[in-house]
Amino acid sequence: MKQTLTLALAAGLLALLPPSSSAQAARTFAGRLAPMPLDLAMAVTMAGQGSATAMLTASTLTVNGTFEGLKSPATVARLHKSAKPGMRGDAVLDVQVAKAVAGTVTAALDLTPQQVADLQNGRLYIQIHSEKAPDGNLWGWLLPQ
Repeated sequence: MKQTLTLALAAGLLALLPPSSSAQAARTFAGRLAPMPLDLAMAVTMAGQGSATAMLTASTLTVNGTFEGLKSPATVARLHKSAKPGMRGDAVLDVQVAKAVAGTVTAALDLTPQQVADLQNGRLYIQIHSEKAPDGNLWGWLLPQ
């Protein structure tokens, strides 16, 4: 009888524990893609708009977005890390982008623990480059929703 009571108590305590990290719910992030010229010369080559959403499940980030209105076809898209939210930073991962003036951005990326922390702290953003704006045409910070 005592052993049955101990097993029942142990099972009840296990049910009260929080779920393990493998059972964590996915987190959603979103960003608006917009031109961010650094000077007047860049402003004339940049145009467009778009949006992106990202789902973080464990350490996998799935990105889906759309853009339109570029003055020239997109060439590359990357995930960048900034030192602080809203500041430019270095590229860390490639994102697939349609090579057109309108299209989609997609990715399924495996993030390091540091990159997960950067994402959760608003330091990761998507940057789309185009033929006429090779230093970047559209930027969009991925912020928690």
